[in-house]
Amino acid sequence: MNIQELGRLDLNLLVALEALLEERSVSRAAQRLFVSQSAMSKTLGRLRDLFDDPLFIRKASGMVPTPRAEQLAGSLPQVLEAVQAMIQPEAFDPASYEGEFKLLLQGHMGVWFIPALVKRMHEIAPGVRITTIRASDDCFEELAAGTLDLLVQVERSSYPPNLLMASLGFASPALLVRKGHPLEGKVVNLKEILHYPQVVLQGINLEQVNWVEGDVPSVMDYQEQLQSHLRTDDLHVALQVIRESDHIFAAPPMFLEQFDLARKITALELPGGKLSVKLVAIRHQRVENSPPHDFLFSQVLQLTEEFRHRYGLPNLAEMRLQRHLEY
Repeated sequence: MNIQELGRLDLNLLVALEALLEERSVSRAAQRLFVSQSAMSKTLGRLRDLFDDPLFIRKASGMVPTPRAEQLAGSLPQVLEAVQAMIQPEAFDPASYEGEFKLLLQGHMGVWFIPALVKRMHEIAPGVRITTIRASDDCFEELAAGTLDLLVQVERSSYPPNLLMASLGFASPALLVRKGHPLEGKVVNLKEILHYPQVVLQGINLEQVNWVEGDVPSVMDYQEQLQSHLRTDDLHVALQVIRESDHIFAAPPMFLEQFDLARKITALELPGGKLSVKLVAIRHQRVENSPPHDFLFSQVLQLTEEFRHRYGLPNLAEMRLQRHLEY
């Protein structure tokens, strides 16, 4: 491809040539394109220079195209249609779309979220393939590079620029224990909690969390003082340990809300008052006008709303209203 030659080309010239070929008249082509006859005559002159050919010969019956013009007439409509298709918004049909999305769901959010997303995609977009991961060395760089499409995580206190975020509501952490645990049904304090062995599910760094409300220092104290007897990145292992022992497991309450994973498990209130963390869905600004990515983003938001209604979880606005009423 000779870029320098293409640089000489004015797309308007091709549009004018199409009109001249169809109308076989300078005046009618000018009217069709809403320009003056003199302007169209000058355009014809530029076309002759561009193609180094007269293109049209004037006769009493009108303008007759030269062989070169007839050759151009055979390919010009397809060229203009291709250009028009390039500048029109991309048509998107979920039912016929085929592609892959890579999602990072922090920690173990995927346990309760991905099954519902996969089911929905199978029903309305069967050609979509989902890849999920739980961690990344640099998730924001992956979003920028296009190797990651969407990030769902507990909101951090700061973010790099060029990210688009949407709130998914909030979650209050809970202390999960087996049913029949010595602390079940009690209002517990930090000292009582630390008396029991702990299970820590790796994946969330509390130092980076943007707490919406609550006594943050007590949470940090809890993290620093606990003497964990088990650190694991396997949710099933963590739950099985607390089912069969007096271990305590600080985790999102969604594990209790929705799945048989949490049978024989109950929740204690985390000491230090009400605590909430904001959950957010994040994508990079570069995919803002991508219909497939808009579709994925909308499905994540809709699923979150369905979970919220199904389990009576308030969204961020409702939580702030409740805080206002309490004060």
